Amino acid sequence: MSQPSRLMRGFATVGMWTLLSRILGFVRDVLIAGFLGAGPVAEAFLIAFSLPNMFRRFFAEGAFNMAFVPMFSKKVQSGDDPLTFARDAFTGLGTLLIIFTVVAQIFMPALVLLMASGFVADERFELATLFGRIAFPYILFISLAALLSGVLNATGRFVAAAAAPVLLNVMFIATLSIAWTLGADIGLTLAWTVPAAGIAQLALVWVAAARAGYRLIPRRPRMTPELKRLAIIAAPAALAGGVVQVNLLVGRNVASWTEGAIAWVNYADRLYQLPLGVVAIAIGVVLLPELSRRLQADDVAGGQAALSRAGEVALALTVPCAVALMVIPSPMISVLFERGRFTAEDTAATALAVAIYGLGLPAFVLQKIFQPLYFAREDTKRPFYFALAAMVINAVVAVGLWVWLDYLAAALATSLAGWAMAWLLWHYSRDFGPAASFDDRFRTRAPRIIAASVLMGAFLYGAHLVMAPLFQMRAWRYLALAVLLISGGVVYGLLGRLLGAFTPSDLKRSLKR
Repeated sequence: MSQPSRLMRGFATVGMWTLLSRILGFVRDVLIAGFLGAGPVAEAFLIAFSLPNMFRRFFAEGAFNMAFVPMFSKKVQSGDDPLTFARDAFTGLGTLLIIFTVVAQIFMPALVLLMASGFVADERFELATLFGRIAFPYILFISLAALLSGVLNATGRFVAAAAAPVLLNVMFIATLSIAWTLGADIGLTLAWTVPAAGIAQLALVWVAAARAGYRLIPRRPRMTPELKRLAIIAAPAALAGGVVQVNLLVGRNVASWTEGAIAWVNYADRLYQLPLGVVAIAIGVVLLPELSRRLQADDVAGGQAALSRAGEVALALTVPCAVALMVIPSPMISVLFERGRFTAEDTAATALAVAIYGLGLPAFVLQKIFQPLYFAREDTKRPFYFALAAMVINAVVAVGLWVWLDYLAAALATSLAGWAMAWLLWHYSRDFGPAASFDDRFRTRAPRIIAASVLMGAFLYGAHLVMAPLFQMRAWRYLALAVLLISGGVVYGLLGRLLGAFTPSDLKRSLKR
């Protein structure tokens, strides 16, 4: 199979499963919003769940995997005993995480205050500490699952790794429904589902890796020269991941001082994470091992083509989404979340955060495209320095503007820091030569994609004004949102074709996938 076909097949596979996971994630959050609203139990659980997910960026997708995948891909390419290397890495990571989990259990109250200092002397603090202790072991299972996913992705097997996150949301939906039916404690049900889902995800990818010839059985930990090199490469990436998490931590801390804001920001985050997950994560997962293989083979043209097609797909799918989030956030939040304990006031507050996050969406996607250029070359130091700069911007904006913007300062800080990080990654990637630059086709199509998206935004704004009465009718608002979004997509497709942003053959291939 040719390189473009393999890349697009990988994008489609990962994107399809990620889309399913994000849709189920919406169902999960709709249930949480309906059952708990933006109340103290919801906020306590969201903070508790964010703890293992924050630290997994150090040990899983962020630091460890970004260092592990290029090294493992090169061993697969050269046939230099990749199985032993993967087994040693699996054992070392598991040992480190078991120790870390025990320490976190002891210091959980401090971790909760670090995440949400506004919870102090509040019922949310005790709840978040309890839920955090229950949920935190998830980091062990999901980080090992992420390593196994890296093994599968590096060998061109994307299905199991992409399907694993679906299990988490399926289990949440099932246990929430059962708990509501039986009248059980919703908060405790959510907390206990987290580690159970982690075990299920780990089991799925472990079996898939074993069938692929990588049966990773833990053994006595040992520090080999290759693991030392892996640690040296991963350390700057871990620090960079830590800086990114400091950004999130600052944002949550700012939001925790406003009652309900943790939930508002979380629900807003879920909405913009849909296109980010489907497109950016899919591209990042496929692009890193592909670039690593191309560099190992000294294929400059292939590397440039991979980068350019990834950038093209990312912009074509995410720029119109960003525009829609900025133009019509209120009807989307109202239809998706406003029911049960989630009120119209919650909708208005969440919609403002959605619009601001939409501003930063293209930046987050561009980061996923440019970061593999560095990690594929085992350059993890410069992304760390860039992340430090972004952290300073985030902290200054979030804290400095809190007095005037309240919780919205956190959302604005996230978006501005995202653009700063994306610009730095792009600017210094030019040092890598032609393989790190976009080709002529990308440079021609990118401005046309932006123009089509802006015109689509104008259409959505006008259409929403016309259809506004329908959004006030409970029975019609679902159909109204569907019509609004579908018509916007059709308009964007027609404008993109007329402006030359993409061709009918591009659309045909996308529809077939």
